[in-house]
Amino acid sequence: MVIEVNKDIDRYKESVVMGLTARQLIFSVASVVIGGGIVLLVYPYVGLTVSAYIAIPVVAPIALNGFYSYNGMTFMQMMKKKLHFAFGNKPITYLPYLCCFCNGRHHSLVQVYEAPALQRQ
Repeated sequence: MVIEVNKDIDRYKESVVMGLTARQLIFSVASVVIGGGIVLLVYPYVGLTVSAYIAIPVVAPIALNGFYSYNGMTFMQMMKKKLHFAFGNKPITYLPYLCCFCNGRHHSLVQVYEAPALQRQ
């Protein structure tokens, strides 16, 4: 009796319909419904092309949320981290430090801790 096991068992995903996982199916249906709704609501006022251009930026993040994965993170988790690193981090400021081991010259903190080790050798 031979049982075939996927070589990369960590990345195995069970498909629900047409090779899509449940998450992919839910987000693809949601993106189609929302995109179709936007096109149908805006079409009488601006035409088909412009209504499609309005719907695409709304639908793209929804579809990416279901399909995109980077290092095990979903699209929303990755974008939260990117926005946090872009706008949430506090800037690191340089403060000169007067070092007693270097005859009163100003050094950064890294150089202050390296200087005594070099003098002891």
